Amino acid sequence: MALDLTPVPLRISPTRRLPHLFAGLALYGASMGLQIEAALGLSPWDVLHEALHLRTGLSFGANTAITAAAVLLSWLPLRQRPGVGTLANVAVIAVTVDLTLAVLPTPGALVPRIALLIAGIVLNGAATAAYIGARLGPGPRDGLMTGIAARTGFPIRWVRTAIEVTVLATGWLLGGTAGIGTALYALAIGPLTQAFLPWLSWRPRSVPA
Repeated sequence: MALDLTPVPLRISPTRRLPHLFAGLALYGASMGLQIEAALGLSPWDVLHEALHLRTGLSFGANTAITAAAVLLSWLPLRQRPGVGTLANVAVIAVTVDLTLAVLPTPGALVPRIALLIAGIVLNGAATAAYIGARLGPGPRDGLMTGIAARTGFPIRWVRTAIEVTVLATGWLLGGTAGIGTALYALAIGPLTQAFLPWLSWRPRSVPA
């Protein structure tokens, strides 16, 4: 049976869903920190974030928030509406990725770096499933994807691929780090998120009247 991931009003089970959302977002930021410290290549959006970090001097988290805010502006012509989860996504991930980077050093040896990369990608898949599964609104980048798909009629997989390739190319040209970790993330994140969704998605105990 297919999972229903459409947004649900906050008034329904807030004491279950808000912790679910914030835990997922915090773990997402931590997973980004693990991948950054592995120094083996970042996810497409993080290649862009790193490039902006290097050019602006602002923290990695600050650049994720600035990018997310810019993406939210692109929602206006797409007629997308943010939810609690959308706004929380901007703030929580920015804070937790900076906290993770502040306490986690980059290992010198290759084996620990590979372990960090794998742990970061797996944790990212679980965290994505958790915050999407809270059903409190998509993240800015997720909403951009679904909004473009809805307005153009193109399949989501094509839209997602086009966005990721564009973002990756822009970040790489600006000096961001792409590598084996970038390819591994691209191959693994979809299947991992799909695998975690049945376990980490909120389900109502009863159907509201």
